[in-house]
Amino acid sequence: MTQTGQQTSGKVKVSFSQGLKIIGPYVQDRLLEQVKAVWLIITYLFLFQTIVLGVAIAEASVIAGGIALVVVGLTFFMEGLVLGLMPLGEIVGVKLPQKQSLLVILLFALALGFLATLAEPAIGVLKAAGMSVKAWEAPLLFFLLNKVSEVLVYSVGTGVGIAVAFGMLRFKYGWSLKPFIFVLVGSLLTATAFACMYSENLLHLAGLAWDCGAVTTGPVTVPLVLALGIGISRIFGDGEEGAAGFGVVTLASLFPIVTVLILGVCYVGQVPEPDSNPARFFAHEKTASLFIDESAQLRYMVEHTDEAVQESYLSGLAQESRADVATKVAELRLEFAGAEQIQTGVLEILLKNFQTGVQAIGLLGVPMLLVLWVLLRERLPRADETFLGLGFAIVGMSVFSIGIELGLSKLGDQIGGKIPAAYKTVQLPDQKTVLKNFDPLVVQTAITADGEKKSFFIAYVDEKYETIPYQDQDFDIDRETYEYLPSIGPLYGAEGGLGGILVVLIFAFILGYGATLAEPALNALGATVEELTVGTFKKSLLMQAVAVGVGFGIAFGVAKIMFDIPLIVMCGPPYIILLAITFFSTEEFVNIGWDSAGVTTGPITVPLVLSMGLGIGGEVGVVEGFGILSMASVCPILSVLCVGLSVTAKRKKALEAGQASSNPLDAEVSQGAAS
Repeated sequence: MTQTGQQTSGKVKVSFSQGLKIIGPYVQDRLLEQVKAVWLIITYLFLFQTIVLGVAIAEASVIAGGIALVVVGLTFFMEGLVLGLMPLGEIVGVKLPQKQSLLVILLFALALGFLATLAEPAIGVLKAAGMSVKAWEAPLLFFLLNKVSEVLVYSVGTGVGIAVAFGMLRFKYGWSLKPFIFVLVGSLLTATAFACMYSENLLHLAGLAWDCGAVTTGPVTVPLVLALGIGISRIFGDGEEGAAGFGVVTLASLFPIVTVLILGVCYVGQVPEPDSNPARFFAHEKTASLFIDESAQLRYMVEHTDEAVQESYLSGLAQESRADVATKVAELRLEFAGAEQIQTGVLEILLKNFQTGVQAIGLLGVPMLLVLWVLLRERLPRADETFLGLGFAIVGMSVFSIGIELGLSKLGDQIGGKIPAAYKTVQLPDQKTVLKNFDPLVVQTAITADGEKKSFFIAYVDEKYETIPYQDQDFDIDRETYEYLPSIGPLYGAEGGLGGILVVLIFAFILGYGATLAEPALNALGATVEELTVGTFKKSLLMQAVAVGVGFGIAFGVAKIMFDIPLIVMCGPPYIILLAITFFSTEEFVNIGWDSAGVTTGPITVPLVLSMGLGIGGEVGVVEGFGILSMASVCPILSVLCVGLSVTAKRKKALEAGQASSNPLDAEVSQGAAS
């Protein structure tokens, strides 16, 4: 007989308020984790622009809302990763070697690496980067980032897939990472140097290719690959169990560079060479290959060139087609000149990013489920938890992508465009003022000490009188309007002076150093390394080594953009030194050091740094603003391996001292026994 009040269903009924009390603290802890990862770098950027540069943040409320969405999105996404994707990857990794051949395992690893790349949040930033590249300055780069951006992403994914497959072979056979490093890095440096000398198009592609290696080692790829690797290592049982997973991140950051460079070589013959003259460039027969159709080419030309270029293009056309094209150009001019830019609707942004989230997580989760159910004929343990996790991942990625679009990318691009004001004059397009009913009679003339005449007028703007320089090209005589772009700088010293440049480089160093210490993955890596090295390589020492390396790396990357230095000149010497240090380092520290670069490319750092680099590049007038991420990857490896050599030397000296001190004691014991 059942006792009164005893529940027989096995379920406990919980009210809504009780449920909130139960999950509330858990949700709060998860949100605080992401806030800790974000607040330091965001606060630093806000304070630097408003205090050091003295420029207010444009669209501050939109950016703040975007950053809040980033925090919420990351919270959902990371929870979905832990609940759904990682357990799914680990169970497949355990069951696959038990029931399938090595060939099937490698094919699955290849597919997993490819699909995980498509789900990386930072991949979307790469696609958006094409907007900042001028077609005539870097045709191949423009082509890959715009017309065939999906092919570019697929090539990056292919590189990661190949890396994961080789990583699984390393887990099975216990191969050393050193041969992979020597072959891949040596070949990449040689190929990059040759490509840069062979073609100006490939020279401009190098920065993107090396940055792609940093983008791939994000919050989706690394945990999934490690989960698969741990599962496979348990079955094969070869190698050191504690080191399972080390080395795959390195391969996943090197192989995509190979595939992107190969992609560039395949397409370089189809696009025109860079040309400083836009009119001559648009007249080239190969220029049409950069655009989907003629209408897209005309639209781009009208949007990004002046009327002189457009008239020159029209004059070069055949007589029978000139009239039709001239009509289209005239219509586009009216469209761009007359209509205000239409802002993308909120609903459109939501639908676009939700579709991206469903596609990315679906393409990753569904194949793993099919492998588990169809190929392995296994049931999914805790299916409700796994599907809840996949749902969280979709929601998280969608919200996070919206946050990047509205917050991180805007902030990075904005700060990147303002930083050069430390050492040069910078215009402020977000503070553009349009004066209506402008009368040229208000223009006055001033004279300098050298006798040079300067035109100016006085305007009443924002409830104060301002003296504004007058430029003929800014006056629209038909509309009777005058457009004025305020400018600032140089703020620290003379134009192009050393003082302002040092301010920028110090800013970049602190940004990299602080952002790296805030990465949760670095804290976890430090604890793992301290455990693996039995306390000889302290967690705090590793964290400082990585953070200092990233700081210098971002500073060097910013210098590369500011002074338009070819990437091979910047990254070649550090990598050559690295190869030498790798040769003398132990396998243990090689795995740790080379993988430490992976923790520097987190979901917050990558969009911000990439957008900031493009913003700086656009302001200083370089062809492309890539390269910061690649420098932020090589420098921490260098710093960690140098510290590793020091730790190894101290450990060896301590062992020798211990042996030396034990010998006299052994002798005394022996003498006592003899007596």
